[in-house]
Amino acid sequence: MAELSTLARPYAKAAFEYALTSGDLAGWSKQLELAAAVAQTETMLKVLNSPSLTAEQRSKTLLDVCGDAINDKGRNFMRVLADNKRLPLLPEIAVLFEEFKANQEKSVDVDVVSAFPLEQAVAERLAQVLRGKLQREVTINASVDSSLLGGVLVRAGDVVIDGSVRGRLAKLALAMNS
Repeated sequence: MAELSTLARPYAKAAFEYALTSGDLAGWSKQLELAAAVAQTETMLKVLNSPSLTAEQRSKTLLDVCGDAINDKGRNFMRVLADNKRLPLLPEIAVLFEEFKANQEKSVDVDVVSAFPLEQAVAERLAQVLRGKLQREVTINASVDSSLLGGVLVRAGDVVIDGSVRGRLAKLALAMNS
């Protein structure tokens, strides 16, 4: 996965910098999201990885499927990716673009996994505390995993806070076995 990220990063950065200077972060985000979704389909993966097709044929096929949702600059970007045999990296490029965009906008999506559904008041308080700690606008995506037994597991980018009972029991077992 790190290798894909390394290969995709220059393309994501170039797209981000262009989108930022042209004032169209949201538009580029939508275009890359669509192209990445199309590129991940089984049929399109066969096309993108086909050695019998030229770069132009690969990019044309992808762009035909995406239709008018990709503007002229986006089409040029897809052609550059095709010429460099990087179209299969579109999903990773889209993810990295979103990370650059979130850093620019000072926002972060936080995944909160709890043993039971979070009450709205608790979710709001958690978001408020995380805003202070992360110095970013926080969007909470809550989910339920009953195997946690209790507590919460919080993921915000690279930051993971394991306040679950399962996590605490695992730490205790590790300490007892050492």
